[in-house]
Amino acid sequence: MQHRIVSAFNRGELVSGRMSYIVLRGHWCNIIIVNFQAPSEEKIDDSKECFYEELEQVFNYFCKYHMKILLGDFNANVWRENIFKPTAENESQCQDSNDNGVRIVYFVTSKNLVKSTMFQH
Repeated sequence: MQHRIVSAFNRGELVSGRMSYIVLRGHWCNIIIVNFQAPSEEKIDDSKECFYEELEQVFNYFCKYHMKILLGDFNANVWRENIFKPTAENESQCQDSNDNGVRIVYFVTSKNLVKSTMFQH
């Protein structure tokens, strides 16, 4: 099994101190796994803007038909507001949305990404 994973490795890149990705060759398409750590809520807006611009650049760098997996921590709280239900459904445990929550909902909806795979507790 380990040999199959190693042989599927195509390339990897450290984009910044907060983001990296690897590209795995798949049977029908490449699989891009983006690993990241978003700035915390307390950080200034400029650092958040830079992070999301960087994430957008990495995301748009690869063709649409490649499978893209975002793996990391957005430091986000998404509340059960009606506008977020198509993305977060009713499973949110948060009392209030924060700025990072609004930013990630905007990002995933603008990219037509699959909603969270968080399961009900």
